[in-house]
Amino acid sequence: MADNVITADEVRRMVRHWLSTPPNGYLGSPYGSDPLALLQKPMSSGAGDAFLAKLLIDVPVLGAMPDGAVNLFFADITGSNDRKKLIIQVLGEDIIVGSNGTVQ
Repeated sequence: MADNVITADEVRRMVRHWLSTPPNGYLGSPYGSDPLALLQKPMSSGAGDAFLAKLLIDVPVLGAMPDGAVNLFFADITGSNDRKKLIIQVLGEDIIVGSNGTVQ
């Protein structure tokens, strides 16, 4: 009997799906995110922590990952002083959300 194993690539695809689905995008479910709204808030607001907490609730497999497997941070967009991109690092690979809210 073969084990059902979720690969790192599948986990990253789950996170990409979550980032691309608007909140409440499924009837009766709060699943989804609004990364553009997060990018519009000051980094000191603590909104990043709430965003990451919702990700962990909506994609429960992330809770089984070891500490440090999922990280969230912001980075400056090259050539711009006032635009940021959101980076969610999942198992060492970056998933980038541009300043317009699209997942790259």
